[in-house]
Amino acid sequence: MASKRGKKLETLKKQLMDITGTENVDDSTSIRLAYSYDATPNFQSLPDFVVSPRSAEEVAAILKKCSETSTPVYTRGSGTNLCADTCPVQGGIVLLTKHLNRILELDKENLTVTVQPGVITKSIADLVEKEDLFYPPDPSSMKISTIGGNLAENSGGLRGLKYGVTKDYVMALQIALPNGALIRTGGKLTKDVAGYDLTHLFVGSEGTLGVITEATLKLIPKPETQKTILALYQDIEAAGRSVSAIIAHKIIPVTLEFLDQDTIRAVEDFAHIGLPTNVKAILLIVQDGPKEIVARDIHQIAQICREEQAIDVQLAASDEEAEKLATARRSALSALARLKPTTILEDATVPRSKIAPMVRAIADIAMKYQVRMSTFGHAGDGNLHPTCLTDARDHEEMGRVEEAFAEIFEKAIELGGTLTGEHGVGATKAPYLEWKLGKAGVDVMREIKQSIDPSGIMNPGKVFAKETQERMAAAK
Repeated sequence: MASKRGKKLETLKKQLMDITGTENVDDSTSIRLAYSYDATPNFQSLPDFVVSPRSAEEVAAILKKCSETSTPVYTRGSGTNLCADTCPVQGGIVLLTKHLNRILELDKENLTVTVQPGVITKSIADLVEKEDLFYPPDPSSMKISTIGGNLAENSGGLRGLKYGVTKDYVMALQIALPNGALIRTGGKLTKDVAGYDLTHLFVGSEGTLGVITEATLKLIPKPETQKTILALYQDIEAAGRSVSAIIAHKIIPVTLEFLDQDTIRAVEDFAHIGLPTNVKAILLIVQDGPKEIVARDIHQIAQICREEQAIDVQLAASDEEAEKLATARRSALSALARLKPTTILEDATVPRSKIAPMVRAIADIAMKYQVRMSTFGHAGDGNLHPTCLTDARDHEEMGRVEEAFAEIFEKAIELGGTLTGEHGVGATKAPYLEWKLGKAGVDVMREIKQSIDPSGIMNPGKVFAKETQERMAAAK
């Protein structure tokens, strides 16, 4: 049996080399090991090959060959995702987008930028800002994450409250389908209702339907100015109430971030920027736009925070200080990860009006299961990141961690929220997806998946729980 499999893999290897060139197919132990995991703790599985196509046509040819041989395909950019979406849990090939890394066009007349999936997110932001344009989506990993990964996961970021998430800036895609076809969706259009919205079907599909090989993204004018404040609290629920109060006053900041005391202390120890570590919570608030409007909004926001029991409100003295604060916030996961061998970060999301009870619930659940839970996140859009500091070698504690997160997801859904706001379902949240969508909702997704990927090669083992995957296999 092993010999038969070995011959099949050797044949496939030669076929993949014919498509991409010998140097772009690697089955060495070191490379397979390097791509056997991503940023998600406790997931690791060796692929059979790592393949690096150089064009959309090569991607399409690889998918066609993999469909014919029932070979799993796991598309990967930088591997920064946190739901095990790029972990090759069923072997097969890891398809790297490292060669598809060009910014193809900056169209200042239509305010668009067209890119390949392997481009680093911040490279896009930096390029367009030189032209006084703005690409708002800004995941915390933007210095290393690729735009293809952002598209696959529909990534959010610190600016999501005012500007939305990745899907809100996707105008057109080129996609390689599992059958080897290349299709284009959308265009540089403000309006387009010709048929189903295939563009947004693929954004956030987590690599389960095809491979995005090109994207045209919407740009907007760069804001004139911005201001940053820190609101300090000795009551975490008061911080949560402040979030709701700011929005209720019809003020929509660019950024409205929450950090609890454990996170504040870890970030300050990591970044050394002078954060006050004696407070229970901080709100990091940014507003941008015309100078007069920013000044008015910041004044009102500060007043609202004080009315909601903020013990102090501090204005960043300069753009440099404001940038240091934003950078420190982006480093929260890295800062926390230094404290324990295993760091598990989730992203339960609730309506903004439910931030205060959700923050309290996370603290109560952590106490109930006796686990260390730090919480930070995009409070303005209800997206919290409860982060458990633990040790995967302690199996008894890991059992309690899993129970705690399950209860956190359940509470988020009970409050009208969801089990993931920006990280995706992947393998980590697949067992809970039916809680959110119901069986009928998951069945609709399953039928879409089967119609586009009948061989089930695209990112198998993700999104759908094991029992759902078994139903899919039986239906083939």
